[in-house]
Amino acid sequence: MTSTKTSLGLGTALAAALFITGTTGAGAQDATTIAFLMPDQASTRYEEHDWPGFEAAMKELCADCTLIYQNANADVALQQQQFNSVIAQGATIVVLDPVDSSAAAALVEIARSQDVKVIAYDRPIPDTPADYYVSFDNEGIGYAIAQSLVEHLTESGVADGDGVLQINGSPTDAAAGLIRDGIHRALEESPYETLSEFDTPEWAPPRAQEWTAGQITRFGGDIKGIVAANDGTAGGAIAALKAAGVDPLPPVTGNDATIAALQLIIAGDQYNTISKPSEIVAKAAAEVAVTFMKGETPTAQTTLYETPSQLFVPDVVTRENIKELIFDAGIQTAAEVCTGEYAEPCTELGITE
Repeated sequence: MTSTKTSLGLGTALAAALFITGTTGAGAQDATTIAFLMPDQASTRYEEHDWPGFEAAMKELCADCTLIYQNANADVALQQQQFNSVIAQGATIVVLDPVDSSAAAALVEIARSQDVKVIAYDRPIPDTPADYYVSFDNEGIGYAIAQSLVEHLTESGVADGDGVLQINGSPTDAAAGLIRDGIHRALEESPYETLSEFDTPEWAPPRAQEWTAGQITRFGGDIKGIVAANDGTAGGAIAALKAAGVDPLPPVTGNDATIAALQLIIAGDQYNTISKPSEIVAKAAAEVAVTFMKGETPTAQTTLYETPSQLFVPDVVTRENIKELIFDAGIQTAAEVCTGEYAEPCTELGITE
C-alpha cells in the first residue's frame, strides 16, 4: 500500500425510495445509467452535500446520463437489495459508500460477474478490490485531529501522562478504521495516556453520549481531552460533559465541519473539526464514472487495499482559523451558522460585524 496523497435527510420511509434523473425520449437510448448508493442518515451530509454534488457534476459531464440515488439507512440487507435493484435497472457503474465494508465485498463480486464497475466512495472495501476508490485521506484525518489536540494540550500546560478518551466511528466502516489508526498513531507519539476507547455503532451520537457519560463517572477530572472521530460523536461527547456539569469543558475533536460543529467551535465548546467539502469527492467520483463510461481507465494517484485510488488532503479547522477556512472560503455562510446564541461569538471572531 502506498501513501501518496492528492492535495487539494431523508426520512426512514424514503430511505429505500429511488430518485432518478435523466433524459427520456429522443436520445435516451444512448444514456448510461449510473447509481449513487449512500450508507446512512446519521449524518446529513449525504442528502445535503454528497448527492447534490454528484448530481451537479454529472449534469455537467454527461447530461444524457440517467442517475439513480438511494440511501440504505444503515441497513446492510437494504443496501444489498438496492444494489441488486440498480443493476437490474441497467446501472453499468455503481458509486458505493458501503454500510458494512466487509459485506460490500460480495457486492463487488456480483458487479464484476455482470461487468458492472464499482467506485468505492468515502469508505474503502478492503476484502475485494473495487474498480476505483475516491475519498479524503481518512488515516490522515485521524492523525490530524488527534495531533491538533495533542499540540493544544501541550500549549495549554497539560502535564505529560494525563489522560484522553478516544471515540471511534462504526466498527463496520473501514474508513472509520483508518481514522482510528491515524488517531492511534498520533496519540502513541504523544506524552498523553489513552484512558479508554470506544467504537461507536453506526456512528450514532446517542451511543457516543452514553459511553462518554460512563467515562465521566469513571475518570472524572482525569479526562483532559477527547478525540472524537466525527462531529456527531463529538456532539454526543459534549452533550454528556455538559449534562455532568463539567466546567470548563476539555477540548473535543471532530470531523466533517457540520453546521452544528462549527457553531460549537465558535462557542468554544468543540476544539476542532475537519473541513472536507463532500462535493470535492462527489465531483471526483463523477469524473471517474464518466471515464469508465467512455471505456477508459481513470488515473490513480495511489493504491489502497489494492484499489486504484484518489485521496484528498483536508484542513483542520479551529476557532483561530474558522473565519478563513470556512467563511472566507465560502464553505458556509454567516447567515447559516451565526444564528441565535452564536451571533455574538461570531461577531467576536470577526465573522460578522
